[in-house]
Parts: sequence; structure tokens; C-alpha cells
Amino acid sequence: MFEILISDSANVELKTPRENISLKKRYNAINKTIKYLSNPRHPGLQTHEFTSLKGPRGEKVFEAYAEQNTPAAYRVFWYYGPERKQITIIAITSHP
Repeated sequence: MFEILISDSANVELKTPRENISLKKRYNAINKTIKYLSNPRHPGLQTHEFTSLKGPRGEKVFEAYAEQNTPAAYRVFWYYGPERKQITIIAITSHP
């Protein structure tokens, strides 16, 4: 099990769906994804490496699906660290 850390920028990105009642379903999907990340190999996450982005110390960044088959579906971007058994979420954003 991993401890989940959320960067300041990811917290800002989470603010809109958290505070907008019309985005409640989207917020719940994102929240569920964050909980699943304690086991990053959970099959529902469909996690894969996101090669065009690196962590602050060159860490590999991964993408997990919060939504699927939805216009502008949300994704959660994260890396392992900074400490052992930790995952840091660096972005929560809609898929273009």
C-alpha cells in the first residue's frame, strides 16, 4: 500500500470539480481513482507511463484513468516518491 500525496497544483485542479455541484459525478470518479492509487496496479486504473512528462527529479510519470468513454474524461498523473511507499499526484486534468 502506498501513501498518496497531492501536489499544490493538483489540489488547485481538483477544486473545480469538488466545488461545482454539476461536476459531482466527475469529482467522485476522481476521488475513487485517488483511493485506488494506494495499489497503483489496480486494473481499474489502466495505469501506463506518460513519456512526455517527468517528475521533479526525473521520475517516470504515470497516467491513470478517472473516467472513460466520456468527453474530456479526467486523468490523474503521478509518480513514485519522493519517499519509498509514496505516490505523488502532480496533475488532475481532462483528456484533450
